[in-house]
Amino acid sequence: MTQLLFSYGTLQQRDVQLATFGRELQGSADQLPGFHRSMVKIDDPQVVKTSGKSHHPIVKQTGITTHRVAGTVFEVTDDELAHADKYEVSDYQRVLAPLSSGRTAWVYVDARA
Repeated sequence: MTQLLFSYGTLQQRDVQLATFGRELQGSADQLPGFHRSMVKIDDPQVVKTSGKSHHPIVKQTGITTHRVAGTVFEVTDDELAHADKYEVSDYQRVLAPLSSGRTAWVYVDARA
């Protein structure tokens, strides 16, 4: 079964996709309304090595409809979604959220909020 996954950060990178999913994903642009994007320091050395970055974007729900986070929607399998769960550190939690296009997708949001 395929799922929709919205990425606004490192899961859009080709090298991260190859390491996480074993393939390059094809996606389409979309937006996540009612969220604000900031950055979080990543302490997991494997994730930093995979992404090449010590700080990753993270989003928090604001409920303000004019707040929008741009990103990409990908179709992934259930197994690939499980691999994405392993890639994301504990600062993130996966939730279903409505997108500007009217589709609903999984997105990793700030678990600390």
